[in-house]
Amino acid sequence: MEGPVFWIAFNVAVLALLAFDLGVFHRHPRAVKFREAMLWTVFWVALAAAFAVLVYFWRGHQKALEFTAGYLIEESLSVDNLFVFLMLFNYFRVEPKYQRKVLSWGIVGALITRGVFILVGVGVLRLFHWVIYIFGAFVLYTAFKLVRGEQEQIDPERNWALRIVRRWVPITPEYDGDHFFVIRARRRFATMLFVTVIVVESTDILFAADSIPAVLAISNDPFIVYTSNVFAILGLRSLYFALAGMMEAFHLLHYGLAGILAFIGVKMLISGWIQIPTYAALAVVGTILAASVAASLIWKKKEEPNSEVASPEVQE
Repeated sequence: MEGPVFWIAFNVAVLALLAFDLGVFHRHPRAVKFREAMLWTVFWVALAAAFAVLVYFWRGHQKALEFTAGYLIEESLSVDNLFVFLMLFNYFRVEPKYQRKVLSWGIVGALITRGVFILVGVGVLRLFHWVIYIFGAFVLYTAFKLVRGEQEQIDPERNWALRIVRRWVPITPEYDGDHFFVIRARRRFATMLFVTVIVVESTDILFAADSIPAVLAISNDPFIVYTSNVFAILGLRSLYFALAGMMEAFHLLHYGLAGILAFIGVKMLISGWIQIPTYAALAVVGTILAASVAASLIWKKKEEPNSEVASPEVQE
C-alpha cells in the first residue's frame, strides 16, 4: 500500500486541477459549449490513459490492467448518473452557466465520500473475505433493478440532506448569481444553488453504494480503486455537457449497465472457485458497453409527444 505521501500528493494534485479549472478556464459563469465539453472530455480521458501508463511502469502490467478496468467500469456506471443530474438541474431550474460550478463542488464531496467508502470496503474485504459474496449479491440485485427499469428514484423534496439543511439553515427561494449564500436583513441565507449542491452531493452517496462494490470485484487495492474512481469522476462534468443534449439517444444504455453489473456480480460470487483474469473482465465490460451504445443508435427510441423534462442548453 502506498504511504501517506502518495495520498496527500495525489489529492493535492486533483484539487489543484479543479482549482485551475474553475479559477482560470471557468472563472466567470458561462454555459459550456459542446465543442469545449468534448475537448475537456478528451483531456480527462487522455489524463487517465497517461496515469495508466504511469501505473504500468510503476506497479506493473497487472495493476495497469486493474486500473483501466476499474476506470472503465466506474465511467460507464457514472454515465447513468448524468440522467439524474439532468433531472436535478431541471427541477431546481439551474441556469446552464452555473451548472459546472455545482458539478465541480460535487466532485470535491465525491472525493471525500468515496474515499471513505473505499477504505471501509477494502478493509472489510481484507478482514472478512466472505463479504465479497454479499457485495456480489448486492451488485446482481442492482443489475436486476436496472433491467426492470427500477433505477434509484431521486425525489429532491424527500432528500435527507435537504431536510437537514432546511432544518438548520434558512433558505431563500431564489438565486443570486453563482453565490451559495446571501445576506438579507442582516441574516445569512442559503441560495437555491447551494441547495442544488447539497442534493447532488447526497445522491453521489447512492451512486457510490452501487459502483464501489463493482470496482472492488476488479481489485481490493485501495490505490487502484480510489484512483480509478477519481479519474472517472473528474471527467464526469465535461461528459455531462457533451452528452446533455443527446442523452435520450442512449435509451438502451441501462441494459448494458445491467449486463456489466450482472457480470461483475457473478465474478464476485464465483471468485472462490474461478478467477476471471482482469484482461478478460476488461474485454467483457468494454464489449457490453459498446454493444449497448451501438444498439441505442441503431434502434432509435420512439419520441414521446409530451416530454416533461427539457434538456439543458448545449451551445454549438
